[in-house]
Amino acid sequence: MLVRKEGLNREKRKKTINYRGTLVSLDTPLVMGILNVTPDSFYDGGRYRSEEEMEKQIAKMVTEGADIIDVGAYSSRPGADDIEAELELERMIPAIKLLRNQFPDVMISIDTFRSSVARKIVEECGECIINDISGGALDDHMFETVADLRVPYIMMHMKGTPQNMQQEPSYENIVREMCVYFSERVNQLHRLGVSDVILDPGFGFAKTLDHNYELMNNLDAFDVFRLPILAGVSRKSMIYRLLGSEPSESLNGTTVLNTMALLGGADILRVHDVREAVEAVKIVEKLKSSVI
Repeated sequence: MLVRKEGLNREKRKKTINYRGTLVSLDTPLVMGILNVTPDSFYDGGRYRSEEEMEKQIAKMVTEGADIIDVGAYSSRPGADDIEAELELERMIPAIKLLRNQFPDVMISIDTFRSSVARKIVEECGECIINDISGGALDDHMFETVADLRVPYIMMHMKGTPQNMQQEPSYENIVREMCVYFSERVNQLHRLGVSDVILDPGFGFAKTLDHNYELMNNLDAFDVFRLPILAGVSRKSMIYRLLGSEPSESLNGTTVLNTMALLGGADILRVHDVREAVEAVKIVEKLKSSVI
């Protein structure tokens, strides 16, 4: 049978995050909508650079059911240009302020690996979730900053940097090595008093096509940490390269993999296309509730 009730490990997994003093339930998976305010993101780069464009896209995602809006101002696509923190902030702050003012009920996540950017945004715009593609590896002060700011933290797995991560990534056993990676970093955060940690396997980051599908097929291996899991596969190369298409033609493949991620225990889906992800959540939740 494809769908089963939650197992023992999942019942013990942390099913809340503390966002701005409110416990947010993860009993039903959340959908995180992506807002890239960069000119060079792999799918939607340059689309949302004016305030009017940003507001229109945010309104669309919120109307379609987004629980979280994740704002990124540094392109992490393979081989993307490195930019200074000042430019990252210059791009990001207007989007965060727009969200706070026009959409006060939606949760905000900031996609940055820099502790200085995280601190500046939180101190100037209020508490946000910190979404760090490097799991603290690109900034030695990130973990201490998250602890000091007392905000939820998304820890992604990546080897190297966005500029070199896809140069022949190799693992002896990817799932085992990632479990060691997460274990070491989660322990560091717990020692600092950080309890709201979300794990992201980092699909497409320092991974081959086969690595990505092996991870998807073993997503429940990370249940051992009893922490929420985020899956971000939206329109990535693991879809369009397999199918011989382009990111613009990868919505159907994205929905298939989002569904598989939900069945594997994902608590948050990070997506470009909110409506389709919300529908996947509703269908999978109905299937789970119908299992005898």
